Amino acid sequence: MCTSETMERSFKSPVRKLLPFFQTSRNRWKARSQQLKQELKKEQNQVRAVEKSRAAWRDKAEAAVRQVAELQQELTEIKKCRDTASV
Repeated sequence: MCTSETMERSFKSPVRKLLPFFQTSRNRWKARSQQLKQELKKEQNQVRAVEKSRAAWRDKAEAAVRQVAELQQELTEIKKCRDTASV
C-alpha cells in the first residue's frame, strides 16, 4: 500500500508538489487518449464509407459490363439474321 511516508521516501520532491503534477500529467494523458480515440473512430468510419462507395461503384461497373456484353451479343444475332435473310 502506498502511504505518504513511502511516497516521501521514494520521491525527493514534497508530496504537495507531486500530487498536482501527477494529476495534470494524468489529465493530459487522458485528454490525449480520448482525442486519439475519437480520431481513430472518425478514420474507421471514413474507411467504412469509402469501402461502401467503392463496392457500389464496382457493382455499377460490373452491371454495365454485363449489359454491354448482352447488347453486343444481341447485335451479332441481329446481323446474322439480316445476313441470312438477304441471301
